Amino acid sequence: MSSHLITGAGSGIGAALARRLLERGDDLWLLARDAGRAKELADVFPGARTLVGDLAQPERLSWAFGHQTLPERLDSLLHVAGVADLGEVGELTPKVWERTLAVNLMAPAELTRLVLPQLRLSNGHVVFVNSGAGLSANAGWSAYAASKHGLKALADSLRQEEHGNGVRVTSVYPGRTATPMQEKLHRYEGKAYDPADWIDPESVASTVLLALDLPRDAEINDVTVRPGR
Repeated sequence: MSSHLITGAGSGIGAALARRLLERGDDLWLLARDAGRAKELADVFPGARTLVGDLAQPERLSWAFGHQTLPERLDSLLHVAGVADLGEVGELTPKVWERTLAVNLMAPAELTRLVLPQLRLSNGHVVFVNSGAGLSANAGWSAYAASKHGLKALADSLRQEEHGNGVRVTSVYPGRTATPMQEKLHRYEGKAYDPADWIDPESVASTVLLALDLPRDAEINDVTVRPGR
């Protein structure tokens, strides 16, 4: 039985991953922003354990974890949570930039730092569910794309640093995926939203599982997933 820590398990890709891992009998730890959210996740995913820590406050994650029991070892850390607030550079406030960078970049870096000992113990795997915006930036996407470009840099550096410790690192770059975030983005763009037009979260989950299940003689560094329609 493998053990996984997942962020963003409440919906979309994270929820699909949590379901699939539970179905195959793996041990799950789900990160929740507060105690109320932790209870909701525990109800949705019976058998999973929860940790409480607010990704919007990465500087407090160490303190929060210091008051909880962490897993003794982890086979994977799956970074799925993220936020997206679109707007032109001339419109975005420092508050938007700070929240976007905190949740999408600084929190994954800090969370990884905090559980690296457990990952090293098991020759574990860190997966960053990035975005197509982590490879190219369009108008109106500056804050989100900057955070995702930074996430790519974090993954690339971590891969080189931890290779000698047996820790694998994978970045997954999904195109537009049928999640609540995508519905929000369509509202911002003033476009009609049809989830059938975009990638099913299950397809992205399958990609992550492919990377996790790859034999130890190989490693998927980067994989891009695009809508097939």
